Amino acid sequence: MEKQLEITGHIQDAKKGKQAAFSYLLNTFWSQVYSFQLKRTQDDYEAEEITIQTFSRAFSNLEQYDNSHKFSTWLLAISKNLHIDRLRKEKGESHIESSKKTEKLNHVIDENPTPEDALIKKQHHDELTHFISQLKPPYQEVINLRYFQEMSYKEIALHLKEPMNNVKVKLLRARRLLADLIQKN
Repeated sequence: MEKQLEITGHIQDAKKGKQAAFSYLLNTFWSQVYSFQLKRTQDDYEAEEITIQTFSRAFSNLEQYDNSHKFSTWLLAISKNLHIDRLRKEKGESHIESSKKTEKLNHVIDENPTPEDALIKKQHHDELTHFISQLKPPYQEVINLRYFQEMSYKEIALHLKEPMNNVKVKLLRARRLLADLIQKN
């Protein structure tokens, strides 16, 4: 019950646009959603892509979350639906609801530098490049575009041909993985 209250608090903070709350939710539920998708897809890359899309969709529609249900259950339902949509698209079926195309997007605000940002800026360039090279290529690319080429989220989204919220979630995840690598060393 105590953990659920903590999660509820972070959800409320995320609804207010607090970056730390988004990071907390991503870090807390990433493994559960990713494992769920890995079992469904049997493909590491596809499971990761769907997991990123899941958090993107969840963060965009956080106002629609009903506190009477567990947050993890809501995330897994979103993830399951994204996977089904992906299968339909792959099979050429066009049963995608038009309401999903017109969903209201809330912005994941990134105004203040996170501890991960501060850590990234403090590291020596060569050492940092070494750590970045240990990440999976999609995470390397998003870090490179954001921090070395200094692209905005919008520019990265256009460059990668992905929705902006996917880029934001990918960058959150990449920073977390990079910070973990740096802290281990």
